[in-house]
Amino acid sequence: MRVMVCIPCLMTGGTEIQTLNLVAALVAAGHEVTTVCYFEHTASMVANYERAGSRVVLLSPDGGRPVGVKSTALLLYKGLRRAMKSYKPDVAHVQYMAPGAIPIIILRLLGMRRIVATAHTAADIYPSLRLLHFVARHVLTAFQCITLRAEESFFGSSSLYQPSMELAHRGNHFTIYNNLPPYISIATMTRQHGKSLTIGVVSRLETIKGMDLVVPAFAEVHGVNAVTRLLVVGDGTQRQLMEQQARDAGIADVVEFVGRQQQSELQRYYDQIDILLMPSRSEGFGLTAIEGMARGCVVVAANTGGLPEVVRDGEVGLLHTPESVADLAAKIISLASNPHIMHEMSENAIKYVAQYSFERYAQLIEDLYSKI
Repeated sequence: MRVMVCIPCLMTGGTEIQTLNLVAALVAAGHEVTTVCYFEHTASMVANYERAGSRVVLLSPDGGRPVGVKSTALLLYKGLRRAMKSYKPDVAHVQYMAPGAIPIIILRLLGMRRIVATAHTAADIYPSLRLLHFVARHVLTAFQCITLRAEESFFGSSSLYQPSMELAHRGNHFTIYNNLPPYISIATMTRQHGKSLTIGVVSRLETIKGMDLVVPAFAEVHGVNAVTRLLVVGDGTQRQLMEQQARDAGIADVVEFVGRQQQSELQRYYDQIDILLMPSRSEGFGLTAIEGMARGCVVVAANTGGLPEVVRDGEVGLLHTPESVADLAAKIISLASNPHIMHEMSENAIKYVAQYSFERYAQLIEDLYSKI
């Protein structure tokens, strides 16, 4: 089949990485893929999609966004119409409903009858679900969520997609988990955690990721356990604040900022981290969690969004109260004080993350498209 994957941006976030995995799975199954990006993009991510076997169409060559709903709708209408005329897709797979479900409505008006949408968040970001429910029931062939918790928040019920599942003509909804990106391999041996522990984050340094909580929590940990250090991988608007927090707490000498890294470099940083922090205020899935677990990191994550589903509390990591520096620090200290528990969780994490393999994801996508 000819599949048109539609996405607002081609930057370097988790949604773009997972959509790249979708493209790779579709290409591997023998489908012809065109990726249509509406707005912002980076040359490196465009190249990644092309290397995966997709042609890439940029509706806004300079990456700019129109101002206002009318201008946005016009850009999308003209661009999607050109793409449909040029490539004649059999299926459109829309990543996010954004902006405002406009792409889905336009695709239907242009005559597209088979449309799949993937939601990369839970329902809490939507002020009203009325439009979404209407679109899901009457326009979409299928609505895919990335966690059961997210699907439950949208529809009040949830189920993992299975090959045995039968699809109706419209209104199907189910969950297919995200998968481990190809730049991270699953460790083949157990991590050895020494006396000196590295606490780490691999993240955009933004408020929504809870980055303002990291250094204050680590300061408490370091006050109890002097053989700890903090490794910060990533960049963003909170970096200056975090650096100032470290100076104010007198721990700047044990906090290392290495900035944003290429995806190909991330594995070697995960391999340095014993305890990986994800104190997010909102998280649809938590791709960083499975990346870290694949390398044997023990994850301490906020009990929010999709994280409790991905990070099984007490088995592969620990969950902390969202927004609480004290509880985040307490969970880290409890692990640092019990190396045998941390070792057991690290072993569990490596085994557990196999369920998020690309092979399993690709099989489910291939089966879904065979039914569509």
